[in-house]
Amino acid sequence: MQDEFNDPLWRQVLSGAQMLFVAFGALVLMPLITGLDPNVALFTAGLGTLLFQLVTGRQVPVFLASSFAFITPIILAKGQFGLAETMGGIMAAGFVYTFLGLAVKIKGTGFIDRLLPPVVIGPVVISIGLAMAPIAANMAMGKAGDGTELIPYSTAMWISMPALLTTIIVAVFGKGIFRLVPIIAGVLVGFGMSFAFGVVDTAKIAAASWLALPHFTAPAFNWQAILFIVPVALAPAIEHIGGVIAVGSVTGRDYLKKPGLHRTLLGDGIATTAAGLFGGPPNTTYAEVTGAVMLTKNYNPKIMTWASIFAISLAFVGKFGALLQSIPVPVMGGILCLLFGSIAAVGLNTMIRHKVDMAEARNLVIVSVTLVFGIGGVLVGTGTGPDDFGLKGIALCAVVAIALNLLLPGHGDWKKTPQA
Repeated sequence: MQDEFNDPLWRQVLSGAQMLFVAFGALVLMPLITGLDPNVALFTAGLGTLLFQLVTGRQVPVFLASSFAFITPIILAKGQFGLAETMGGIMAAGFVYTFLGLAVKIKGTGFIDRLLPPVVIGPVVISIGLAMAPIAANMAMGKAGDGTELIPYSTAMWISMPALLTTIIVAVFGKGIFRLVPIIAGVLVGFGMSFAFGVVDTAKIAAASWLALPHFTAPAFNWQAILFIVPVALAPAIEHIGGVIAVGSVTGRDYLKKPGLHRTLLGDGIATTAAGLFGGPPNTTYAEVTGAVMLTKNYNPKIMTWASIFAISLAFVGKFGALLQSIPVPVMGGILCLLFGSIAAVGLNTMIRHKVDMAEARNLVIVSVTLVFGIGGVLVGTGTGPDDFGLKGIALCAVVAIALNLLLPGHGDWKKTPQA
């Protein structure tokens, strides 16, 4: 077999820059939606990928960056507990990956299949996407997440819809590497429309320093915030396993055996814990980067090292962060109309691909209750006041889905039985 790991240095550097370019749109979009600092997200994505490589012996060509599964809990937790407490919850979520990795080491990969089958993961992922649909719609119409108007409706629609349309066109009709960057294309068109309508605040960009330390936030630990965020980590853990399997199918290597799923989960967990330590979003493997690896056929994990170095370097460019934070709400809103729907579609596809039989009563119960609890705003807790605490949203539906799957008769018999 040809040794594809002897690339010249210049090619590694160029490929690393390209991988960051592919991941960049989603990487910075998540912190912009949740109100986190995009420069911190760049720093923690680079740091997290380097830590992942350290744990896995730099054997897997993946790039770790902002996880969209945590958007809803981060927004809600920030409002209820504060940013520092939310970061403490994210650090605890990273420990969940570590414990899952330990369980896989002891019990084998079948442990996760039994705890989190497709009938559980599917509706939870659907809820992650659709729970944010009203916020995406409000942003597309020029409103804040709570409905407060920020930009006049007509202007907002002239910005958000071209951004959405561009993202769709590039995703469907784009060729080569361009097909992997629909979010960046949508942002550029939406940003251009925003300049045309005069809704971009250029004063903050001009005032920002060229070199500046990212706005790191130290975590604080609150058990309520931890219990609020930790259950959400179960869905990205499955996403991680799927990502590792996907990149293995691209490179022709079985990463579940070497370096081992327990080590990749541990690496992802340490990366997420480190992100919470600095005030960044949780990390996860990026399908866009896997797609770029498949397209370029460059399987050398060293290119992800260079992508990490570029991400960390950009984090200290103050004007760059100010430029990102000046992107008007409708630009992101238009793109999110597609993005959140795409997340829901992934959950639906999970159930279809694994032939979950919805004619079975237990499957119908699990999916139905999970969706309503996740999307409908059901609260199980001490009350509905701002200082009260309870499980709700994605955290609640994840716990409920797991509990129903374990308690209802027929555990493990979720798959559609072939007809004779």
